[in-house]
Amino acid sequence: MIEQQIKDAIRDIHDFPKPGIIFKDITPILKDPELCHNITEAFMEQVKEMKIDAIAGVESRGFLFGLTLATRLGIPFIPVRKAGKLPYTVNQKIYELEYGTATIEIHTDAFNPGDRILIHDDLLATGGTVTATSELIKDMGGEVAGFSFVVGLSFLNGREKIEPINDNIIILADY
Repeated sequence: MIEQQIKDAIRDIHDFPKPGIIFKDITPILKDPELCHNITEAFMEQVKEMKIDAIAGVESRGFLFGLTLATRLGIPFIPVRKAGKLPYTVNQKIYELEYGTATIEIHTDAFNPGDRILIHDDLLATGGTVTATSELIKDMGGEVAGFSFVVGLSFLNGREKIEPINDNIIILADY
């Protein structure tokens, strides 16, 4: 089962990035081409009936399987980046973090109004970044088709935060 394969590969890093946090490190997955293939296939199985015009991958680990999935589906990939990282004109969204604010950006020509966008990231924690991403996509005239994640941390209640946006939420391995 893909969930157990993912959990077996993930490495827990204690006290990263600050004391008290147990970071779920997905980089060991990247050393295993067969597991990467299985993850892509699991996503493909779950999105095959969805109408998706593009996939928006959240910087930076959302690029990994987001691009692979978009390529397999034959649709565009939209990089969602931190402020100042995209070279062309951008639309941006400033959002609240636990301590302060952050800004994400998408190129102004990344998709067409009315396009249905699947938002992808490696991990769903509190849902703050993907909520901001969905707001930016809506501000740009797009529609959120759903969300996909390799890992979810259900104890942080991110799912409850994003369900009102779209309840089509794919999480391959939940903690």
